Amino acid sequence: MKLSTKTVVVIAIGAALYGIGGLPMFGVPVFANTTLKPAMAILALFSVLFGPFVGFLVGFIGHWVTDLFAGWGVWFTWVLGSGIVGLVIGLFPRLTNRRIQSGIFAMKDFALFIVLALVGNVIGYGVSAFLDTVLYAEPFAKVFTQLTIIASGNTVLIAVVGYFILKSAAKRNQQSSNLSEE
Repeated sequence: MKLSTKTVVVIAIGAALYGIGGLPMFGVPVFANTTLKPAMAILALFSVLFGPFVGFLVGFIGHWVTDLFAGWGVWFTWVLGSGIVGLVIGLFPRLTNRRIQSGIFAMKDFALFIVLALVGNVIGYGVSAFLDTVLYAEPFAKVFTQLTIIASGNTVLIAVVGYFILKSAAKRNQQSSNLSEE
């Protein structure tokens, strides 16, 4: 697969923003080794605007960056989970026939966005929790609690911030499509 320069730049910018924004100083600690990160909105934005492939790589590389700079070592199980979250949310443009790009933002699109955020978080971080239990012998109760907190917290965060981002993107796209040469 050959990537365009634009795609590589978008992935690099998204991963850097998500990675730095995911550092503990920007998050809210909620449980053992578990932080709610406002940077999840960055992952959702890049996923919605550029699709599942970019969403996966922004989540995967960005979480890796967070782990490297945070100093606790890279937890590939959770790095993979963030990639899966980005991939699932990245299905949004395809499932909505790219209505946001056409300047249309309907409540049914917002509902789908919330469902994708929840499903992405449950599947992505569910895989992370499962792999932590299998590979690292982490206690099931601990990783299940982490999964529950992260999936619900991230979904609420993504929904609140995402609403304004999607509404603004649709409005901008609608205004752009109304421009014409005279």
